[in-house]
Amino acid sequence: MFAGMNAGATPSLAPDHMAKIPPERLAEIQQEYFASVAHIATNPEGIVLKDRRFSAKAWSSSWSKVIAAMYLANSKYLIELAKAVDTDEKARQKILFTTEQMIDALSPSNYIATNPEVLESMISSQGQSIQNGIANLLGDMKKGKVSQTDESAFEVGKNIATSEGKVVFRCELFELLQYSPLTDTVFERPYLMVPPCINKYYILDLQPDNSMVRYMVSQGHTVFLVSWKNPDIALSKLSWDDYVSEGVIQAIKVAQAIGGTDQINLMGFCIGGTLSACALAVLAARKQNPVASLTLLTSLLDFSNTGVLGMFIDEEMVSMQEQKIGGDKDHFGVMSGLELSNTFSFLRPNDLFWNYVVEGYLKGNSPPPFDLLYWNGDSTNLPGAMFCWYLRHTYLQNDLVKPGTVTICGEKIDLGSITCPAYIYASHDDHIVPWQAAYESTRLLKGKNHFVLGASGHIAGVINPPAKNKRYYFENNRIGKTADAWLAAAKEVPGSWWTNYSAWLKQFGGAQVSARKKLGNTRYKALEAAPGQYVKEKLTPVI
Repeated sequence: MFAGMNAGATPSLAPDHMAKIPPERLAEIQQEYFASVAHIATNPEGIVLKDRRFSAKAWSSSWSKVIAAMYLANSKYLIELAKAVDTDEKARQKILFTTEQMIDALSPSNYIATNPEVLESMISSQGQSIQNGIANLLGDMKKGKVSQTDESAFEVGKNIATSEGKVVFRCELFELLQYSPLTDTVFERPYLMVPPCINKYYILDLQPDNSMVRYMVSQGHTVFLVSWKNPDIALSKLSWDDYVSEGVIQAIKVAQAIGGTDQINLMGFCIGGTLSACALAVLAARKQNPVASLTLLTSLLDFSNTGVLGMFIDEEMVSMQEQKIGGDKDHFGVMSGLELSNTFSFLRPNDLFWNYVVEGYLKGNSPPPFDLLYWNGDSTNLPGAMFCWYLRHTYLQNDLVKPGTVTICGEKIDLGSITCPAYIYASHDDHIVPWQAAYESTRLLKGKNHFVLGASGHIAGVINPPAKNKRYYFENNRIGKTADAWLAAAKEVPGSWWTNYSAWLKQFGGAQVSARKKLGNTRYKALEAAPGQYVKEKLTPVI
């Protein structure tokens, strides 16, 4: 076991990888490693553990500190070896990622015999903690995932996704929600939110104190929001074109019609931003300009730098998915939302997997309620045809940055044809959309662009309400030649980026008009109260 290596044992990569490390660098890494081991062996009482996995008081005994310290020394050694392999960058990233996955899995905190906290819990509970852990494990095996929160504490429409509104349009692909005004007057131009179809929309409307929907309504916007259908096998043939034309473009038309305006303001989050940009490029090719401003939140248009997600996407992987679910030989399927969710968890395994294994299975604790993690576990599927198009034309071939290369909805698109002002937000620690990659959208879009960099990650960076006065963001009104040059000249502003965004968006809202209490119109009548039906659908795992 990795955690139990002897002080003199030297962990190693596969022999072929070791052979590709320059000899002088290998000698340097080994020298540093043996110095660390010698320090642990000769000064066990002086060990200081700075890893939060070993921060509890139970890890203060000599034997626990030595085990943890040896694990950390071995981990550093393996990581340095992986970084030193003389190969191309993508291969090196794969080696490093696989090495880190192994390291995280073999942490002494993950095993009963080497985790003093677990042993203390067993003794103090007279074995009840292990019994509870087994029950938790069996329950999670039925669900096909590790529990991260108390799912019984939440219900969509009851204590999350509670902003008042109506479903004003429904088709097989999405429901369109319109929210009730909270101000006497509103901007005349509607504001349409396009969330990611990979997850459910209510990340934007968790609870009143952290709801971006409610905040935008309180700022005087007439907010519309797309609630995507959670597709089953019957919808497996839906394509990227369908999501653009029958999804985003249709939602724009309905918002225009209900608002009675020629233009709206459009916001896309994550893949919702990619879909929104594609929709605007299609409309531009048709000489239509229905949007006064575009907002992209942690979205990719240029897929040349896709971080961890992109390293395993190659021709072989994409072709396999196309044959399996993408319509190759007329065989269509569905990409399992559960599989996607588990994949994202293993991008940050210590935060999103192993800590829950330790707490739930080894210590026997039930996870506390947490709205964001409830949303994270409320999986959605993707149609196979749409998913495979997305993989091939973005992550694999990066076609969206090549004007006229890809045809969507019958139009050869050019993102450079999008000339409306754009607010582009990225999160500094985003492991799904690297912020430097999001910055590249400032080069592709030809309107007046405003880039803002927030703190934290893909979701926590976005959902940062002003009232909590947390975190900070960077702002620089001049678009630099590179992302790093932009950041070097940016100023750090404490608090939420939402206030910055609200101030920016006001200039595109149009005149102030009296708020209409009746939602929808004569053509698009209110069908039922928000949050509607689609967001509540929970599908069984796809086998």
